[in-house]
Formats: sequence, structure tokens, C-alpha cells
Amino acid sequence: MLHALGRLIARHSRWFLAAWLVATVGGFGAVAGAFGNEALFDRLVSDDAPQVPGPARTGQELLARADPQGPSVNLVLDRVDPASAAVRTAVTAAATGLARVPDVRAVRHPYADATGAALPDVALTGATLARNPLVATDGRALLVVVQVVPGLSGDRQAAAVATVTDRLGRVAAAVPGSTGQVGGTQGLIDAITTQVREDLGKGETVALPLSLLVMVFVFGGLLAAGLPIAGAVASIGGGLAVLLGFSYAMDLSTTVPNVVSVLGLGLCIDYGLLLVSRYREELRRLRPSDPAAGTGELDRQALEGVLERTLGTAGRTVLFSGVTVAVSLSGLMFFEVKTLRAIGAAGVSIVVVALLVALTLVPALLAASGDRLVRPGVTGRVPGLRRVAARLGDVAPEEGAFLRLARGVQRRPLLVALAAVAVLLLAGIPALSIRLANPGYRLLPPDAPQRQVFAAVLARFPRVADPDVQVVSRAPAERLQAWGTDVAARTPGVGSIDAARDVGTGADRVSVLGVRAVPGTDVTTLDDLARTLQRHAPSFGADVTGFPAQNAAFLDAVAARAPLAAGVVVLATFVLLFLMTGSILVPAKALVMNVVSLGASFGVLVWVFQDGNLQGLLHFSSTGNIDTLIPALVLAFAFGLSMDYEVFLLSRVKELRDAGAGNDDAVAYGLQRSGRIITSAALIVVVVFAGFASGRLLVIKQMGVALAVAVAIDATLVRMLLVPATMTLLGEWNWWAPAPLRRLHDRIGLREEG
Repeated sequence: MLHALGRLIARHSRWFLAAWLVATVGGFGAVAGAFGNEALFDRLVSDDAPQVPGPARTGQELLARADPQGPSVNLVLDRVDPASAAVRTAVTAAATGLARVPDVRAVRHPYADATGAALPDVALTGATLARNPLVATDGRALLVVVQVVPGLSGDRQAAAVATVTDRLGRVAAAVPGSTGQVGGTQGLIDAITTQVREDLGKGETVALPLSLLVMVFVFGGLLAAGLPIAGAVASIGGGLAVLLGFSYAMDLSTTVPNVVSVLGLGLCIDYGLLLVSRYREELRRLRPSDPAAGTGELDRQALEGVLERTLGTAGRTVLFSGVTVAVSLSGLMFFEVKTLRAIGAAGVSIVVVALLVALTLVPALLAASGDRLVRPGVTGRVPGLRRVAARLGDVAPEEGAFLRLARGVQRRPLLVALAAVAVLLLAGIPALSIRLANPGYRLLPPDAPQRQVFAAVLARFPRVADPDVQVVSRAPAERLQAWGTDVAARTPGVGSIDAARDVGTGADRVSVLGVRAVPGTDVTTLDDLARTLQRHAPSFGADVTGFPAQNAAFLDAVAARAPLAAGVVVLATFVLLFLMTGSILVPAKALVMNVVSLGASFGVLVWVFQDGNLQGLLHFSSTGNIDTLIPALVLAFAFGLSMDYEVFLLSRVKELRDAGAGNDDAVAYGLQRSGRIITSAALIVVVVFAGFASGRLLVIKQMGVALAVAVAIDATLVRMLLVPATMTLLGEWNWWAPAPLRRLHDRIGLREEG
């Protein structure tokens, strides 16, 4: 099939190129605003606490029905004396005007009661105001909260929020010496969406040029280096268009475009590198004496044969790799969390786009380039560059640095294996203390105005902030209050409880009790507190909700489904490697090494982001934990990506083994033949991930660093040292399998065809 595809593309390359040009332009146009909108980014949903079925979500839904809330906009008026008559006049006048704005539900400020009526003068003295929850604990700021009517249409709600934001922004100007910060729920969503868009563009801006530079050195010419980059650009346009389509079928969170785009970009460049490398190898077979000094162009039939063999060999490797990555990502769809399922489904689709680009667009570009890829290019005239390219290039000599490395490892295989495992285990130690939490507003960088507003409200107006945990019940408030008082007295970690209150009317009426933890309680303890309260729920029925309850429910749901998801990934990995090698020990060993390697990458992630190391270098502010989505995503993505390098290495080793080489020679020369392509591909993928890690959105930065570290570890310690060491130790046992499985492999095993 792949040979036939290569022949078809070679004969009709212009049609394939034209089709991809239309698809790429259309994809970018639909998503990036060429048609007068930003359709994809407008459809993203906010990154609230991850939701899973259970009491936490039930309680939230009951409360939302009983007391629906529209967006709120806050003004933190700082550097003021709340008892000042001038401050009171300015705030009261602004509140009066805001109350008349269409679609404003309520305005709260320190100078009015809950109904909006002005407080008497006796309640406006300095000592009395200090006890007002809308006055900062340090007495130097006040808070104005404007609530918009719930249930408005999108455009009408946006107009109301914009009007309120504009008017609140003018209040500080009426109070000399004051400063004002304005923010709210809708502003936070808009800020995150904007940051996603900026990070996506920045990641591509950084990753593509650096990847091109690396490939210029790898190939020694701009033309060969530019082909995978052209494919990557097409994959970005096609991938974003696919995400736009998915946004109509399921909710996509604001982080999804970056997470799946970085995967598609990395894979497409990786696959393009493989195909271009193999195409050049096939061309050089026709000019073995001096590939760069050919006397003329090859005829059409010869070029068709070159492209056929390229797709029949490297194309097959690309296809198997893509299927493996897709299967790994499909493990995410076994979780109950909608965000993970959306990333899994969208990720599989992006892999399909990357495969289509690699198997159709890149070959069409190769066909259009003819044999110019092995003739002197622009960079060939740069002194020393071709010599550097020869050292890093895609075609390895029979003997070289990687062969010497393999022979060195084989002289002391046990020592090398123990040393590599020790380094990986040592790097993984910090992962044992990992703490997971949804960052909420801290997803944004510290200098983001919306983050600063939310941080100021939580730190300086703690009595206004929602309680850590809310208990929602159909029972009367008095009964819920009695239960809360009893449980709070015997539950460690409870600092105080709010008075229970009835909310809503009729069938939607519920009672709500707020539980506040001891100040300074860490995330893990808050999660445990929510679990404890749910375990001790009253006999009359109640649901515990709030961010800690939702976070705890998310972690419990992931833990419950993790064995199933991991089983899918493990099975896919094992089956593919068995079909490739005919061995059961090689796949088992690869799985164990992947676990140790991933543990090391998680350890580095915790050391950097949770423990707060390298904050200045990476430009972030530690939240003291890791985003709840990261472990599942890194596990699925890194397992799939690591299979690329496992396949690259083992395919060469197995090829030599089938040709009659002994185990040690097959391992050593297999590393020599594949080492350069593995290190070059890994370097490019690390560059891509690092480019996206340079963005400012915390979850994307964590994801980029984790995957960059995972790929770097896999391509160095694991592929270059641990694999040859363990394969040397196992000797002929590497190729053992029970007789029935060996017969099965003889019938259906995967082999490249030249």
C-alpha cells in the first residue's frame, strides 16, 4: 500500500501540493481570523476545577440551580482610608451609577448594606469599618463587587461586563493618590484565552526557526531542512482546524490548543526528518561515489523508485509510530474527566493530521525537489557547515562515535546499567512528594492584572472569599448547622464554619454551610478535609463541594481509572515491540525502562515547579504543587513519544540480527546506524517542547518542561546507555519467545520492505 502511495505521489505531486496548500490556508483562515472572527478561541471554556461525576459536582449543580450567579466584577481600591469622606463620596456615586446600568443585579461596597441601602454614619467610623468584610484586613483598601444578572446571552453579558469594568476603572481617578485594580470571572477567562493565543504563537515562533536551524546542521542544506518545517506549518493549520471542529462536539478547555498542537508539531517534524533522511539515502545509492557531485538530474522513473522505497521503509516506520502514539493517547479517553477525554480525542486526531502530512505532503515535497537534495545547496557554500553536518547527519558510517560508545558500554554492561538506573532513580526521588492541585487564577503569570486582582481579594478580603468547602443539603439550615457544629468540633483542620443559610425557593431550595480550613492549610490537607467531610456526611443527605472537594474527586477518579488507561498503553507498547522483534523480554524491558525514565522526568518536574527551583530562569512563580492534569498527560504523551526512539533503535538491531549478526554486534552496529537519527530527532523535539515551555501559561510551561526532560532522558541515558547495556547482559535471551508466539510472529511480524 505504501509503495503504491509513493508511486501515486511521485506521478501527481502537484495535485497533492495544491490540495495541502488549500487545506493549510483554509485551516489558518477558519481559526485565526481571516473570516472576521477567532472561532476556535471564542469557543474555549474556562479552566475551572476539573469536574467528575460525584457529590462535588452534584452539590455544585444544586447550588447553581438554587442561587444562579452571573459574572462578577471586582474593584480593589487601594492606598485609601475607607473612613475618608472623599473616598466614601466617590465610591457611593460610582455604585449609584452602576446600579442603574442595564443587566446589573447588585452592587456591594462598604458603605451600603446587603440590600444596597446606605449605612448610618455610626457604622462608617474607622473602628466599625475595620470589621466590614469589604474593607481590607490592613485597613488600607476597600472592595466593590458588582454582580451581573445571570443567564444572559453571550453578547449581552459581554456588553454588561465591559460597561461595568470601564466604570469601575474610573473610580480611582476620583480619589487622589489611590490605585485601582479591576477584575472578575469573565476577565479571568478572557485573560487565560488571550494568553493561550499568545503562547501558541510564541511557541511556534520559537520552535520553528530553532528546529530549522538544527535541521540545517543535520542535513547540511536549507532545502532538505525546510521540507519538514513546511510539513509542520501545514500540520499546525490542519490541527487547529480539527480542534475547531471538535469544539462543536465537546467542550475544549483553554489549554487544549497548546497541549495538542505541541504534540502535532513535534511529531510532524520528527516524521519529516525520518522521511527526508531516508529519501536522501535512497538517492545516494544511485550516486555512491560522490552524492554531492552528480552530473545531472535522475530520470523520472528512477525518482519514482526512490520515493516508493522511501515510503515502503521510513513511511512504514512513521505509520507504526503514529498508530502507537495514537493508541497511547486513547488511554486518556478511559478517564471520567471531560478535559482528559477531550485532550485524548483531539490528540488522536492531531496525530492523524501529522500522519497525513508525513505520508502525503512531505513525500510530495520530496518528489518536487527531485534529486536536488543531494546536490550542493545554499548552506553547502558556508565554510565548515557541511563538515559539521557530516558529523550530525542522517547517514552514519559503518564505524563512528556511537559504535565506540556501544563498545565501551559492552565492556562494562552491568556497571553502566546500574549507574544509569541509579541516576534515574535519584532524579525521580522528588516525585514521591508530588502534590497535585488545579492552579485556578494562578494559571496566569504573576504580573497578569487578573491574577493580581484575585490574589488581592483572597489575601486582603478573606471574609468575602468563598469558604474552602461548602456543604449543600435539602435539609433545613438549622439541621445542617447542628451537624456542622458537631463535625467541626471533632475534625482536625477545620478553622471555622459559616452560619448555615437557606438558598432558593420551591423545589430548588437548599441549605448551604461554609467550612473554612485553618489559615495556611496546604492543598493536600484541604483535599483530605473535603474527603473527611464527605465520609461523615449527615444521614439526612448532603454533598460536599468547592475546589478542594472537586480536586479530591478528580484525583480519586483518575486513580480509579489509571490501571485501565495504563493497561491500554502497556498493551499497545508490548504488542508493537513483539511484532517488531519477536521477543517478549525486549518489550517487557522497554516498559520497565519507560517507567523508570518517566519517574525521573516527574522528579525533575516536581523539583522545578513544586519546589520552586529555577523560577528566575524559567520565568514562573511556584504554586507549591503540580497541575492535576499533568501526570496523566505526560504519561500518555511521553510513552508514545519514547516509542519513536525504541522503534528507531530496535529496527536497526533486528535488521542486523536477521542478517546473521551476533547479539553484541547487532546491538553495537544498530546503535551506530540509528544513533544519529535518534539524537537529531530528539534534539528537534526537545526544541519544540522548550519553545512552548517559554510561554507564560503555567500548565503549558509545566507540560513543555516535563516532555522535554522525558525526551532528553529517553534519547540519552535510556537509548544510548541503558538499552545497549541491558541487551548485552541478556545476550541471546533478548530474542526468546515461547514457541506459539514465535510462530505467530513468523506469520504476522512487522518487517520493512525495501
